[in-house]
Amino acid sequence: MNFKSLIAIAGLAFGLNGAAQAADLAAGEATAGAVCAACHMPDGNSVVDMFPKLAGQHAQYLVKQLNDYKSGARQDATMTGMAMTLATDEDVANVAAYFASQTPTVAAADESKLALGEAIYRGGDTSKGLPACMGCHGPAGSGNPTAKFPLVKGQHATYTLTQLKAFAEGTRENDPNKMMQLVASKMSAAEMEAVANYIAQMQ
Repeated sequence: MNFKSLIAIAGLAFGLNGAAQAADLAAGEATAGAVCAACHMPDGNSVVDMFPKLAGQHAQYLVKQLNDYKSGARQDATMTGMAMTLATDEDVANVAAYFASQTPTVAAADESKLALGEAIYRGGDTSKGLPACMGCHGPAGSGNPTAKFPLVKGQHATYTLTQLKAFAEGTRENDPNKMMQLVASKMSAAEMEAVANYIAQMQ
């Protein structure tokens, strides 16, 4: 993986911080309640493990994902329809900022998988060129908002595992420079499951 590219991406995204701060949280809450709450819950802490938690997620990342659903860069029949109801850039920014302002909760995890998950998350596997997850997502799973690297801590293991498989199989392709596709393609099924469970219990 080319980490110089990561630095460049972070610089390009830096200017989005001000836009997120200027969003209308009240409007975002109202829209989220009408459009998003049925699956993601009013505060963004979904209770169904196939639906991602959005609480505490970086606004910049959420804006990108919503716009990718609208453009077709990220494919999901349900989410494309939901994203299209956010008619303006302001709608997207407001919803993203609202969920970013919420506090994420911890998800359930299989304790038997945590040791391997921690080893991969924190150290990767140099023997096959697999980088440590924390290189982009941080030691505490908090991500990097300016680079649009998502907060992952507390995310449902089922959702994370689904996304890792999608990246590995190439059915999800909206990651910058195919970074996640390259990483996931180096992971075994057991490693994906272990990392997903380790992430779920991070707080």
